[in-house]
Amino acid sequence: MAIDLLEALARANVAGSLVLLLVMLLRAPARRLFGPEAAYLLWAAPVGAALLSLAPWPFGAPWPGAEQMTLRPLVEQAWDHRLTLAVWLAGAAATLAVAWKAQAAFERDARTGRAGPAVSGVLTPRVIMPAADPYSDDERRLIRAHEREHVLRGDPKSNALAAALQVVFWFNPLVHLGAKLMRVDQELACDAAVLRRFPRSRRVYAEALLKTELARAPLPFGCHWGSVHPLELRLATLKGGRRRELAGLWTAVAFTLCASTLTWAAKPAVPEPPPRAQPVDTQPSMSVLLIDVQPPAASR
Repeated sequence: MAIDLLEALARANVAGSLVLLLVMLLRAPARRLFGPEAAYLLWAAPVGAALLSLAPWPFGAPWPGAEQMTLRPLVEQAWDHRLTLAVWLAGAAATLAVAWKAQAAFERDARTGRAGPAVSGVLTPRVIMPAADPYSDDERRLIRAHEREHVLRGDPKSNALAAALQVVFWFNPLVHLGAKLMRVDQELACDAAVLRRFPRSRRVYAEALLKTELARAPLPFGCHWGSVHPLELRLATLKGGRRRELAGLWTAVAFTLCASTLTWAAKPAVPEPPPRAQPVDTQPSMSVLLIDVQPPAASR
């Protein structure tokens, strides 16, 4: 049981990390070529790769030697399996506790009117505005549109999934860095979606960003308006420009499918079940012996 769990964890970690590195390299060129929303969609690829790496490839060996691509021998030769599993569980529990504490701190500030603008919650996300803010009516309208865009796109659920992956793969620094960069691309994509609806409000939107103090604490299960990321990048992205948004969408989808399928195919195929033996006939059998009886000599 422990070996199976550790082997699955190692496989998902390797597959997701390889695709995660590729996304980190491609996100900036994709944003320049296709826009922020296409760059944000690329982050689905590492998640798909990690999840599909846990499912067996059902179509036979995709290439020679694929059946030998398994991490199980390395896991079996590693340290004490029970101790390794206990360390992983302790790290996951500690990471979850840190995320829960950060979320609770934000909720306390929200109840006193000292938090926001933000969206908080996963199942029932709500828009939170501070009790006192320096925004004008036009700026407040754009900020609320931004936060509602997060809700419509399901970004709080995406952030909760990212937080869950950080808990599971707490030992991998790439996962924590990827979650941070994903939130940057998420905010840029949301900015682009709002400005597509309000194309003449770029200046007002930029002024609202400049008035916002960057968030001091993380929000694991929600979306900050003033997220921790370079403000210059958001302001530069507001300039817009001609981008191939539809082509970027299909490129991101194709990249996700290809990356996920390749990592899926790298897992050994499902072994064919052994041939079933022919059933043994257990019914009693009866043999018949025919005896040729000769008549007596006197009767001839």
